[in-house]
Amino acid sequence: MMASFFDQFASPSYLGVPLIAIAITLPWILYPTPSPQWINSRITTIQGWLINRFTNQLMMPLNVKGHKWALLLASLMMFLVTINMLGLLPYTFTPTTQLSLNMGLAVPLWLATVIIGMRNQPTIALGHLLPEGTPIPLIPVLIIIETISLFIRPLALGVRLTANLTAGHLLIQLIATAVFVLMPMMPTVAILTATVLFLLTLLEVAVAMIQAYVFVLLLSLYLQENV
Repeated sequence: MMASFFDQFASPSYLGVPLIAIAITLPWILYPTPSPQWINSRITTIQGWLINRFTNQLMMPLNVKGHKWALLLASLMMFLVTINMLGLLPYTFTPTTQLSLNMGLAVPLWLATVIIGMRNQPTIALGHLLPEGTPIPLIPVLIIIETISLFIRPLALGVRLTANLTAGHLLIQLIATAVFVLMPMMPTVAILTATVLFLLTLLEVAVAMIQAYVFVLLLSLYLQENV
């Protein structure tokens, strides 16, 4: 029974072909594309307004050089939100529960921010490894600690997203299993458990959106340090 709880996180395949590529490609098909007409549909207008609001909020702390990342970060936000939300539907697969995918997104983007900082302002980028006013005996120790914390950033990005979504999916499946088991024996307790399951599902919807936002927000903060 316990092994079946983790089967939902295994990448599905059909005739030996992994279906994770379809799960990653599907979000881009669901969004409507703007029409060449002057007036778009209501859905396209709301979509554009939400993307503009998010982009303005995300790019506000950055200078003009950091605004080049607006398209990339906004697209990444939409991609993660859509995948996380689709993963809450029955009989679906959530690619962001795979640490390999999250690390594949986190490591290159984090490395790009570091390379930009080392290329444009190497003195300031290296200065982050040593806080101002540090006593001389603590300088080697602090440099090692700050260097380790710098390289842990992409790991924290990927693990945070994976752990939150995996824990939520496991908890939903455990409570749903309890509802089916308790229904014939204790209907009242099963109804109360189903109510908890409904509230937990609403919480997971919020977590799916918040974790995508946190992922992109932390990337923008790393970019802010290096531009």
